[in-house]
Amino acid sequence: MTAPDHEADVLRAGVAGTTAADVPTQAPEQTRDDGQRLQLFAYLQAPEHRTYLAIMRLFTSTLLADLSAGEVSAALAAAEREGRVAPGESDVDTVIDRLKQLVRWGNLVVGRRETIASSIAEFQHGSVRYQVSKLAVRVQRDVDALLRAPEGAREVTRELLPAIDRGLSGIGAALSEALSAERRDPGAKAARQARERLAEQVTTVFLQHAELAATVRDFYAYLGQVVTRHQLAPDEISGFRNLLVDYIQMVVEDVLRHTETIAASLAGLAGVRSELLRLLGPADQLGADVERARGRTAADWQELTDWFVDSPGRPSQVSALREATARAIGSLLASVKRATAGGGLVPGRRGELLKLAKWLDTADDDTAHQLYSAAFGLHSARHLQPAPDYDSDNDKVPWRDGPVLDVTVSVRSRGDRGARGRTSRVLDDPMTEETLLAQARQADERRSAAVAELATAGGRLAERKLSADALGVLCELLTLAMAQREGADDAGSALDPVHRLRVTVRPETGRETRIRSASGTLTLRDTVLEVSGGGAVPEAARGSAR
Repeated sequence: MTAPDHEADVLRAGVAGTTAADVPTQAPEQTRDDGQRLQLFAYLQAPEHRTYLAIMRLFTSTLLADLSAGEVSAALAAAEREGRVAPGESDVDTVIDRLKQLVRWGNLVVGRRETIASSIAEFQHGSVRYQVSKLAVRVQRDVDALLRAPEGAREVTRELLPAIDRGLSGIGAALSEALSAERRDPGAKAARQARERLAEQVTTVFLQHAELAATVRDFYAYLGQVVTRHQLAPDEISGFRNLLVDYIQMVVEDVLRHTETIAASLAGLAGVRSELLRLLGPADQLGADVERARGRTAADWQELTDWFVDSPGRPSQVSALREATARAIGSLLASVKRATAGGGLVPGRRGELLKLAKWLDTADDDTAHQLYSAAFGLHSARHLQPAPDYDSDNDKVPWRDGPVLDVTVSVRSRGDRGARGRTSRVLDDPMTEETLLAQARQADERRSAAVAELATAGGRLAERKLSADALGVLCELLTLAMAQREGADDAGSALDPVHRLRVTVRPETGRETRIRSASGTLTLRDTVLEVSGGGAVPEAARGSAR
Protein backbone atom coordinates (compact mmCIF):
# COMPACT_ATOMS: atom_id res chain seq x y z
CA MET A 1 0.00 0.00 0.00
CA THR A 2 1.06 3.57 -0.55
CA ALA A 3 0.30 6.73 1.38
CA PRO A 4 0.17 10.40 0.39
CA ASP A 5 2.98 12.66 1.55
CA HIS A 6 0.93 14.13 4.41
CA GLU A 7 -0.01 10.72 5.80
CA ALA A 8 3.60 9.57 5.47
CA ASP A 9 4.73 12.60 7.46
CA VAL A 10 2.21 11.74 10.18
CA LEU A 11 3.44 8.15 10.35
CA ARG A 12 7.04 9.24 10.40
CA ALA A 13 6.26 11.64 13.22
CA GLY A 14 4.51 8.86 15.11
CA VAL A 15 7.55 6.61 14.85
CA ALA A 16 9.74 9.45 16.07
CA GLY A 17 7.45 10.05 19.04
CA THR A 18 6.31 13.53 17.96
CA THR A 19 3.45 15.16 16.13
CA ALA A 20 3.58 16.15 12.51
CA ALA A 21 3.97 19.80 13.45
CA ASP A 22 7.01 18.94 15.57
CA VAL A 23 8.88 17.18 12.77
CA PRO A 24 12.12 19.18 12.44
CA THR A 25 12.63 20.93 9.14
CA GLN A 26 15.99 20.64 7.48
CA ALA A 27 17.11 24.19 8.10
CA PRO A 28 20.56 25.24 6.92
CA GLU A 29 23.37 24.29 9.28
CA GLN A 30 24.52 27.93 9.52
CA THR A 31 21.30 28.95 11.30
CA ARG A 32 21.98 26.75 14.34
CA ASP A 33 23.33 28.44 17.39
CA ASP A 34 26.30 27.17 19.38
CA GLY A 35 24.12 25.33 21.89
CA GLN A 36 22.39 23.31 19.19
CA ARG A 37 25.66 22.46 17.50
CA LEU A 38 27.22 21.28 20.75
CA GLN A 39 24.36 18.78 21.11
CA LEU A 40 25.93 16.90 18.21
CA PHE A 41 28.51 15.61 20.73
CA ALA A 42 25.89 14.42 23.24
CA TYR A 43 25.87 10.80 22.06
CA LEU A 44 29.54 10.40 22.99
CA GLN A 45 28.74 10.74 26.73
CA ALA A 46 25.45 8.84 26.73
CA PRO A 47 25.27 5.50 28.64
CA GLU A 48 24.58 3.74 25.32
CA HIS A 49 27.49 5.43 23.56
CA ARG A 50 28.73 2.16 22.05
CA THR A 51 25.41 1.71 20.23
CA TYR A 52 25.37 5.32 19.09
CA LEU A 53 28.95 5.01 17.81
CA ALA A 54 28.03 1.88 15.84
CA ILE A 55 24.99 3.62 14.32
CA MET A 56 26.93 6.76 13.38
CA ARG A 57 29.75 4.69 11.85
CA LEU A 58 27.14 2.86 9.78
CA PHE A 59 25.74 6.13 8.44
CA THR A 60 29.16 7.69 7.75
CA SER A 61 30.72 4.61 6.14
CA THR A 62 29.04 5.24 2.77
CA LEU A 63 28.06 8.28 0.74
CA LEU A 64 24.41 9.39 0.79
CA ALA A 65 23.45 6.75 3.33
CA ASP A 66 19.67 6.42 3.51
CA LEU A 67 18.72 3.69 6.00
CA SER A 68 15.58 2.56 7.74
CA ALA A 69 15.28 1.26 11.28
CA GLY A 70 15.12 -2.32 10.01
CA GLU A 71 18.34 -1.96 8.04
CA VAL A 72 20.12 -0.41 11.05
CA SER A 73 18.80 -3.21 13.26
CA ALA A 74 20.17 -5.85 10.88
CA ALA A 75 23.57 -4.17 10.89
CA LEU A 76 23.62 -3.93 14.69
CA ALA A 77 22.77 -7.63 15.02
CA ALA A 78 26.26 -8.54 13.74
CA ALA A 79 27.87 -6.06 16.13
CA GLU A 80 25.82 -7.53 19.01
CA ARG A 81 27.00 -11.05 18.21
CA GLU A 82 30.62 -9.82 18.22
CA GLY A 83 30.11 -8.09 21.59
CA ARG A 84 30.67 -4.56 20.29
CA VAL A 85 27.26 -3.43 21.55
CA ALA A 86 25.23 -4.49 24.58
CA PRO A 87 22.76 -7.38 24.26
CA GLY A 88 19.31 -6.32 23.10
CA GLU A 89 20.50 -3.17 21.32
CA SER A 90 19.70 -4.64 17.89
CA ASP A 91 15.99 -4.95 18.68
CA VAL A 92 13.92 -2.87 16.24
CA ASP A 93 12.06 -0.96 18.96
CA THR A 94 15.35 -0.14 20.71
CA VAL A 95 16.92 0.92 17.42
CA ILE A 96 13.97 3.24 16.73
CA ASP A 97 14.47 4.87 20.15
CA ARG A 98 18.19 5.37 19.43
CA LEU A 99 17.51 6.82 15.97
CA LYS A 100 14.82 9.09 17.40
CA GLN A 101 17.27 10.42 20.00
CA LEU A 102 19.91 11.05 17.34
CA VAL A 103 17.33 13.02 15.35
CA ARG A 104 16.60 15.18 18.40
CA TRP A 105 20.32 15.84 18.91
CA GLY A 106 20.65 16.81 15.24
CA ASN A 107 22.99 14.00 14.14
CA LEU A 108 20.38 12.43 11.87
CA VAL A 109 17.54 13.86 9.80
CA VAL A 110 14.33 12.11 8.73
CA GLY A 111 14.21 11.33 5.03
CA ARG A 112 11.29 10.83 2.65
CA ARG A 113 10.62 7.87 0.41
CA GLU A 114 7.53 6.32 -1.16
CA THR A 115 7.19 2.72 0.03
CA ILE A 116 5.07 -0.22 -1.12
CA ALA A 117 4.31 -2.40 1.90
CA SER A 118 1.99 -5.25 2.72
CA SER A 119 1.27 -4.26 6.32
CA ILE A 120 1.24 -1.26 8.64
CA ALA A 121 4.27 -2.58 10.57
CA GLU A 122 6.27 -3.07 7.37
CA PHE A 123 5.28 0.42 6.23
CA GLN A 124 6.38 1.98 9.53
CA HIS A 125 9.73 0.21 9.47
CA GLY A 126 10.42 0.85 5.80
CA SER A 127 8.99 4.25 4.97
CA VAL A 128 10.85 6.20 7.66
CA ARG A 129 14.35 6.72 6.34
CA TYR A 130 17.23 8.41 8.15
CA GLN A 131 20.14 10.37 6.76
CA VAL A 132 23.19 11.83 8.47
CA SER A 133 23.63 15.61 8.75
CA LYS A 134 26.67 17.46 7.45
CA LEU A 135 28.08 18.52 10.81
CA ALA A 136 27.47 15.07 12.30
CA VAL A 137 29.76 13.58 9.64
CA ARG A 138 32.53 15.92 10.80
CA VAL A 139 31.95 15.05 14.45
CA GLN A 140 32.11 11.31 13.79
CA ARG A 141 35.18 11.71 11.57
CA ASP A 142 37.00 13.59 14.34
CA VAL A 143 35.87 11.03 16.93
CA ASP A 144 37.24 8.11 14.89
CA ALA A 145 40.51 9.96 14.32
CA LEU A 146 40.81 10.67 18.05
CA LEU A 147 40.17 7.03 18.99
CA ARG A 148 42.79 5.84 16.50
CA ALA A 149 45.45 8.33 17.63
CA PRO A 150 48.24 6.77 19.76
CA GLU A 151 49.32 8.21 23.10
CA GLY A 152 52.89 8.88 21.99
CA ALA A 153 54.38 11.78 20.09
CA ARG A 154 53.24 12.62 16.57
CA GLU A 155 55.89 13.07 13.93
CA VAL A 156 56.17 16.59 12.52
CA THR A 157 55.77 16.59 8.74
CA ARG A 158 58.67 18.97 8.24
CA GLU A 159 59.11 17.73 4.65
CA LEU A 160 56.07 19.88 3.82
CA LEU A 161 58.06 23.08 4.44
CA PRO A 162 60.00 22.99 1.14
CA ALA A 163 56.78 21.91 -0.59
CA ILE A 164 54.98 24.99 0.79
CA ASP A 165 57.92 27.17 -0.27
CA ARG A 166 57.80 25.81 -3.83
CA GLY A 167 54.00 26.01 -3.87
CA LEU A 168 53.96 29.71 -2.98
CA SER A 169 56.48 30.41 -5.74
CA GLY A 170 54.30 28.39 -8.12
CA ILE A 171 51.25 30.43 -7.13
CA GLY A 172 53.01 33.60 -8.20
CA ALA A 173 53.87 32.11 -11.60
CA ALA A 174 50.37 30.64 -12.05
CA LEU A 175 48.79 33.99 -11.16
CA SER A 176 50.87 35.82 -13.78
CA GLU A 177 49.93 33.22 -16.38
CA ALA A 178 46.21 33.43 -15.49
CA LEU A 179 46.19 37.22 -15.67
CA SER A 180 47.93 37.18 -19.06
CA ALA A 181 45.48 34.61 -20.43
CA GLU A 182 42.55 36.62 -19.10
CA ARG A 183 43.78 39.81 -20.80
CA ARG A 184 44.06 37.99 -24.13
CA ASP A 185 40.60 36.35 -24.03
CA PRO A 186 38.67 35.99 -20.73
CA GLY A 187 36.32 33.34 -22.12
CA ALA A 188 38.91 31.21 -23.87
CA LYS A 189 39.79 27.68 -22.85
CA ALA A 190 43.37 28.73 -22.05
CA ALA A 191 42.14 31.31 -19.49
CA ARG A 192 39.90 28.72 -17.84
CA GLN A 193 42.72 26.18 -17.64
CA ALA A 194 45.06 28.81 -16.19
CA ARG A 195 42.52 29.60 -13.43
CA GLU A 196 42.17 25.89 -12.69
CA ARG A 197 45.96 25.48 -12.35
CA LEU A 198 46.04 28.49 -10.02
CA ALA A 199 43.25 27.01 -7.87
CA GLU A 200 45.12 23.70 -7.77
CA GLN A 201 48.28 25.39 -6.50
CA VAL A 202 46.39 27.37 -3.82
CA THR A 203 44.45 24.35 -2.55
CA THR A 204 47.62 22.23 -2.38
CA VAL A 205 49.55 24.86 -0.40
CA PHE A 206 46.78 25.35 2.16
CA LEU A 207 46.28 21.60 2.61
CA GLN A 208 50.01 21.17 3.16
CA HIS A 209 50.10 24.02 5.68
CA ALA A 210 47.07 22.64 7.57
CA GLU A 211 48.78 19.26 7.92
CA LEU A 212 52.06 20.88 9.02
CA ALA A 213 50.35 23.10 11.62
CA ALA A 214 48.33 20.15 12.99
CA THR A 215 51.42 17.96 13.46
CA VAL A 216 53.35 20.80 15.12
CA ARG A 217 50.49 21.47 17.58
CA ASP A 218 50.09 17.77 18.41
CA PHE A 219 53.81 17.23 18.90
CA TYR A 220 54.28 20.20 21.23
CA ALA A 221 51.11 19.30 23.15
CA TYR A 222 52.61 15.87 23.87
CA LEU A 223 55.96 17.47 24.70
CA GLY A 224 54.35 19.86 27.19
CA GLN A 225 52.50 16.95 28.77
CA VAL A 226 55.64 14.97 29.59
CA VAL A 227 58.41 17.50 30.27
CA THR A 228 56.43 19.28 32.99
CA ARG A 229 56.24 16.15 35.13
CA HIS A 230 58.18 16.59 38.33
CA GLN A 231 59.93 13.25 38.26
CA LEU A 232 61.05 11.20 35.27
CA ALA A 233 62.63 7.77 35.23
CA PRO A 234 66.25 7.57 34.00
CA ASP A 235 65.23 5.87 30.73
CA GLU A 236 62.57 8.54 30.16
CA ILE A 237 65.14 11.29 30.72
CA SER A 238 67.47 9.68 28.19
CA GLY A 239 64.69 9.35 25.63
CA PHE A 240 63.50 12.93 26.04
CA ARG A 241 67.07 14.19 25.89
CA ASN A 242 67.54 12.57 22.49
CA LEU A 243 64.12 13.85 21.42
CA LEU A 244 64.88 17.44 22.41
CA VAL A 245 68.51 17.63 21.38
CA ASP A 246 68.22 15.84 18.06
CA TYR A 247 64.65 15.85 16.76
CA ILE A 248 63.42 19.24 17.96
CA GLN A 249 66.62 20.92 16.89
CA MET A 250 66.17 19.44 13.42
CA VAL A 251 62.53 20.61 13.27
CA VAL A 252 63.32 24.14 14.42
CA GLU A 253 66.24 24.44 12.01
CA ASP A 254 64.05 23.37 9.08
CA VAL A 255 61.33 25.83 10.03
CA LEU A 256 63.76 28.73 10.39
CA ARG A 257 65.57 27.86 7.16
CA HIS A 258 62.41 28.03 5.05
CA THR A 259 60.62 30.82 6.92
CA GLU A 260 62.57 33.63 5.25
CA THR A 261 61.79 32.54 1.69
CA ILE A 262 58.17 31.73 2.57
CA ALA A 263 57.75 35.17 4.15
CA ALA A 264 59.20 36.80 1.03
CA SER A 265 56.76 34.89 -1.19
CA LEU A 266 53.82 35.87 1.01
CA ALA A 267 54.92 39.52 0.93
CA GLY A 268 55.01 39.40 -2.87
CA LEU A 269 51.52 37.86 -3.05
CA ALA A 270 50.11 40.42 -0.60
CA GLY A 271 50.26 43.14 -3.25
CA VAL A 272 48.23 41.12 -5.77
CA ARG A 273 45.95 39.38 -3.27
CA SER A 274 42.82 41.11 -4.62
CA GLU A 275 43.48 39.81 -8.14
CA LEU A 276 44.22 36.35 -6.78
CA LEU A 277 40.95 36.19 -4.85
CA ARG A 278 39.04 37.49 -7.85
CA LEU A 279 40.36 34.68 -10.04
CA LEU A 280 39.47 32.18 -7.30
CA GLY A 281 35.93 33.58 -7.08
CA PRO A 282 33.00 31.38 -5.99
CA ALA A 283 31.73 28.74 -8.36
CA ASP A 284 28.42 29.88 -9.81
CA GLN A 285 26.94 26.44 -9.88
CA LEU A 286 27.29 26.04 -6.08
CA GLY A 287 25.66 29.31 -5.09
CA ALA A 288 26.67 31.84 -2.46
CA ASP A 289 25.93 29.78 0.68
CA VAL A 290 28.71 27.26 0.25
CA GLU A 291 31.72 26.43 2.38
CA ARG A 292 34.70 27.29 0.24
CA ALA A 293 38.06 25.58 0.26
CA ARG A 294 40.91 27.21 2.14
CA GLY A 295 42.70 30.06 0.37
CA ARG A 296 39.62 31.66 -1.17
CA THR A 297 39.26 34.50 1.34
CA ALA A 298 41.54 37.25 2.62
CA ALA A 299 41.22 35.86 6.16
CA ASP A 300 42.75 32.54 5.05
CA TRP A 301 45.77 34.29 3.56
CA GLN A 302 46.16 36.48 6.65
CA GLU A 303 46.12 33.38 8.86
CA LEU A 304 48.79 31.76 6.68
CA THR A 305 50.90 34.93 6.86
CA ASP A 306 50.54 35.20 10.65
CA TRP A 307 51.85 31.64 10.99
CA PHE A 308 55.21 32.55 9.46
CA VAL A 309 55.56 36.34 9.85
CA ASP A 310 55.58 38.40 13.06
CA SER A 311 53.21 41.36 13.29
CA PRO A 312 53.10 44.18 15.88
CA GLY A 313 51.70 42.81 19.11
CA ARG A 314 51.18 39.32 17.67
CA PRO A 315 54.16 36.96 17.39
CA SER A 316 54.06 34.32 14.69
CA GLN A 317 53.81 30.59 15.29
CA VAL A 318 57.45 30.28 14.28
CA SER A 319 58.43 32.54 17.20
CA ALA A 320 56.10 30.57 19.49
CA LEU A 321 57.78 27.35 18.33
CA ARG A 322 61.21 28.74 19.26
CA GLU A 323 59.99 29.83 22.70
CA ALA A 324 58.25 26.49 23.35
CA THR A 325 61.45 24.63 22.45
CA ALA A 326 63.48 26.76 24.87
CA ARG A 327 60.96 26.11 27.67
CA ALA A 328 60.98 22.38 26.96
CA ILE A 329 64.78 22.22 27.12
CA GLY A 330 64.73 24.20 30.39
CA SER A 331 62.18 21.79 31.90
CA LEU A 332 64.26 18.80 30.85
CA LEU A 333 67.42 20.30 32.40
CA ALA A 334 65.49 20.89 35.65
CA SER A 335 64.33 17.25 35.65
CA VAL A 336 67.89 16.04 35.04
CA LYS A 337 69.16 18.24 37.88
CA ARG A 338 66.56 16.86 40.30
CA ALA A 339 67.31 13.27 39.30
CA THR A 340 71.10 13.60 39.58
CA ALA A 341 71.23 15.76 42.72
CA GLY A 342 72.37 14.07 45.93
CA GLY A 343 70.35 13.78 49.11
CA GLY A 344 67.41 11.81 47.83
CA LEU A 345 66.30 8.62 46.15
CA VAL A 346 66.39 8.48 42.36
CA PRO A 347 63.81 8.69 40.89
CA GLY A 348 62.05 9.13 44.26
CA ARG A 349 58.99 7.22 45.44
CA ARG A 350 57.01 7.63 42.25
CA GLY A 351 57.25 3.92 41.41
CA GLU A 352 56.16 2.91 44.91
CA LEU A 353 53.16 5.25 44.80
CA LEU A 354 52.15 3.93 41.39
CA LYS A 355 52.34 0.36 42.65
CA LEU A 356 50.19 1.27 45.66
CA ALA A 357 47.70 3.03 43.38
CA LYS A 358 47.44 -0.13 41.26
CA TRP A 359 46.77 -2.23 44.36
CA LEU A 360 44.07 0.17 45.53
CA ASP A 361 42.46 0.20 42.08
CA THR A 362 42.11 -3.60 41.94
CA ALA A 363 41.16 -4.15 45.61
CA ASP A 364 37.67 -4.29 47.10
CA ASP A 365 36.50 -1.80 49.74
CA ASP A 366 37.73 -3.69 52.83
CA THR A 367 41.09 -4.52 51.31
CA ALA A 368 41.52 -0.92 50.14
CA HIS A 369 40.97 0.36 53.70
CA GLN A 370 43.55 -2.09 55.01
CA LEU A 371 46.08 -1.14 52.36
CA TYR A 372 45.65 2.54 53.07
CA SER A 373 45.98 2.04 56.82
CA ALA A 374 49.11 -0.07 56.41
CA ALA A 375 50.72 2.33 53.92
CA PHE A 376 50.00 5.65 55.62
CA GLY A 377 49.27 4.72 59.21
CA LEU A 378 45.75 6.19 59.18
CA HIS A 379 43.11 4.04 60.87
CA SER A 380 39.36 4.32 61.02
CA ALA A 381 39.19 5.32 64.71
CA ARG A 382 41.32 8.47 64.69
CA HIS A 383 43.14 10.64 62.19
CA LEU A 384 46.86 10.65 62.87
CA GLN A 385 47.44 13.90 61.05
CA PRO A 386 47.69 17.62 61.88
CA ALA A 387 44.58 19.30 63.19
CA PRO A 388 42.26 20.75 60.53
CA ASP A 389 42.17 24.47 59.84
CA TYR A 390 38.59 24.76 61.10
CA ASP A 391 37.49 24.21 64.71
CA SER A 392 35.48 21.00 64.63
CA ASP A 393 35.63 17.40 65.78
CA ASN A 394 36.90 15.37 62.85
CA ASP A 395 37.16 11.91 64.43
CA LYS A 396 33.88 10.63 62.93
CA VAL A 397 34.82 11.42 59.32
CA PRO A 398 36.40 8.54 57.35
CA TRP A 399 39.71 9.28 55.73
CA ARG A 400 38.26 8.94 52.23
CA ASP A 401 35.79 11.78 52.99
CA GLY A 402 38.16 13.98 55.00
CA PRO A 403 40.10 17.03 53.84
CA VAL A 404 42.85 16.57 51.28
CA LEU A 405 46.39 17.51 52.31
CA ASP A 406 49.05 18.53 49.82
CA VAL A 407 52.15 16.33 49.90
CA THR A 408 55.32 18.38 49.52
CA VAL A 409 58.15 17.45 47.21
CA SER A 410 60.48 16.51 50.06
CA VAL A 411 57.94 14.06 51.47
CA ARG A 412 57.39 12.43 48.08
CA SER A 413 61.10 12.04 47.32
CA ARG A 414 62.67 11.52 50.79
CA GLY A 415 59.83 10.47 53.07
CA ASP A 416 60.40 13.21 55.69
CA ARG A 417 59.67 16.90 56.16
CA GLY A 418 63.19 17.95 57.12
CA ALA A 419 64.70 20.93 55.34
CA ARG A 420 67.62 20.30 53.00
CA GLY A 421 70.50 22.49 51.91
CA ARG A 422 71.70 25.78 53.31
CA THR A 423 71.06 29.41 52.67
CA SER A 424 72.94 30.75 49.66
CA ARG A 425 75.57 33.38 50.26
CA VAL A 426 75.07 36.87 48.92
CA LEU A 427 77.98 37.42 46.55
CA ASP A 428 79.71 40.79 46.42
CA ASP A 429 80.31 41.66 42.78
CA PRO A 430 81.72 45.23 42.61
CA MET A 431 82.26 45.14 38.83
CA THR A 432 78.61 44.32 38.14
CA GLU A 433 77.54 46.96 40.64
CA GLU A 434 79.64 49.63 38.94
CA THR A 435 78.31 48.59 35.53
CA LEU A 436 74.70 48.90 36.70
CA LEU A 437 75.40 52.29 38.27
CA ALA A 438 77.02 53.52 35.06
CA GLN A 439 74.03 52.35 33.04
CA ALA A 440 71.68 54.13 35.45
CA ARG A 441 73.70 57.37 35.16
CA GLN A 442 73.62 57.15 31.36
CA ALA A 443 69.86 56.64 31.40
CA ASP A 444 69.43 59.68 33.69
CA GLU A 445 71.62 61.81 31.44
CA ARG A 446 69.67 60.81 28.32
CA ARG A 447 66.35 61.61 30.01
CA SER A 448 67.65 64.95 31.27
CA ALA A 449 68.80 65.85 27.75
CA ALA A 450 65.42 64.81 26.32
CA VAL A 451 63.52 66.90 28.89
CA ALA A 452 65.82 69.88 28.26
CA GLU A 453 65.14 69.57 24.53
CA LEU A 454 61.38 69.62 25.17
CA ALA A 455 61.69 72.61 27.53
CA THR A 456 63.70 74.49 24.92
CA ALA A 457 61.11 73.81 22.26
CA GLY A 458 58.34 75.05 24.55
CA GLY A 459 55.43 76.40 22.52
CA ARG A 460 57.26 75.88 19.21
CA LEU A 461 56.92 72.12 19.04
CA ALA A 462 55.53 72.29 15.51
CA GLU A 463 58.69 74.08 14.33
CA ARG A 464 61.23 71.74 15.94
CA LYS A 465 62.23 68.22 14.98
CA LEU A 466 62.55 66.20 18.18
CA SER A 467 64.93 63.37 18.82
CA ALA A 468 63.73 59.84 19.54
CA ASP A 469 64.37 60.24 23.30
CA ALA A 470 62.50 63.56 23.45
CA LEU A 471 59.54 62.05 21.60
CA GLY A 472 59.50 59.13 24.03
CA VAL A 473 59.37 61.44 27.06
CA LEU A 474 56.66 63.52 25.40
CA CYS A 475 54.53 60.46 24.62
CA GLU A 476 54.97 59.23 28.20
CA LEU A 477 53.74 62.53 29.69
CA LEU A 478 51.02 62.82 27.04
CA THR A 479 49.66 59.42 28.01
CA LEU A 480 49.55 60.40 31.68
CA ALA A 481 47.89 63.70 30.83
CA MET A 482 45.15 62.07 28.77
CA ALA A 483 44.55 59.54 31.54
CA GLN A 484 43.83 62.38 33.97
CA ARG A 485 40.83 63.58 31.98
CA GLU A 486 37.33 62.84 33.21
CA GLY A 487 35.86 62.97 29.71
CA ALA A 488 36.74 63.62 26.09
CA ASP A 489 35.92 67.33 26.42
CA ASP A 490 38.10 67.92 29.50
CA ALA A 491 41.71 69.04 29.70
CA GLY A 492 44.46 67.05 31.38
CA SER A 493 48.03 67.59 32.47
CA ALA A 494 51.00 65.57 33.67
CA LEU A 495 54.17 66.65 35.49
CA ASP A 496 57.63 65.15 35.53
CA PRO A 497 58.32 65.39 39.30
CA VAL A 498 62.11 65.37 38.88
CA HIS A 499 62.63 67.83 36.03
CA ARG A 500 59.48 69.90 36.68
CA LEU A 501 58.29 69.66 33.09
CA ARG A 502 54.53 69.87 32.62
CA VAL A 503 52.56 68.73 29.56
CA THR A 504 48.97 69.96 29.17
CA VAL A 505 46.51 68.69 26.60
CA ARG A 506 43.12 70.24 25.94
CA PRO A 507 40.52 69.70 23.21
CA GLU A 508 39.86 72.38 20.60
CA THR A 509 37.71 71.68 17.56
CA GLY A 510 39.44 72.23 14.23
CA ARG A 511 42.91 72.54 15.77
CA GLU A 512 45.60 70.14 14.64
CA THR A 513 48.97 69.68 16.34
CA ARG A 514 51.87 68.11 14.43
CA ILE A 515 55.09 67.08 16.16
CA ARG A 516 57.96 65.98 13.93
CA SER A 517 60.71 63.69 15.17
CA ALA A 518 63.42 61.41 13.92
CA SER A 519 61.04 58.46 14.27
CA GLY A 520 58.10 60.02 12.37
CA THR A 521 55.36 62.58 12.76
CA LEU A 522 52.84 62.56 15.63
CA THR A 523 49.50 64.17 14.67
CA LEU A 524 46.90 65.16 17.29
CA ARG A 525 43.55 66.15 15.80
CA ASP A 526 41.20 68.57 17.57
CA THR A 527 43.80 68.88 20.31
CA VAL A 528 46.16 71.56 21.63
CA LEU A 529 49.40 70.49 23.31
CA GLU A 530 51.32 72.80 25.65
CA VAL A 531 54.73 72.20 27.24
CA SER A 532 55.87 74.37 30.16
CA GLY A 533 58.68 74.29 32.71
CA GLY A 534 62.40 74.76 32.74
CA GLY A 535 63.30 71.09 32.54
CA ALA A 536 66.16 71.49 35.03
CA VAL A 537 66.78 69.10 37.91
CA PRO A 538 66.20 70.81 41.29
CA GLU A 539 69.21 71.24 43.53
CA ALA A 540 67.75 68.97 46.22
CA ALA A 541 67.23 66.17 43.77
CA ARG A 542 70.71 66.68 42.24
CA GLY A 543 72.32 66.58 45.67
CA SER A 544 70.52 63.42 46.66
CA ALA A 545 71.53 61.82 43.34
CA ARG A 546 75.16 62.63 44.07
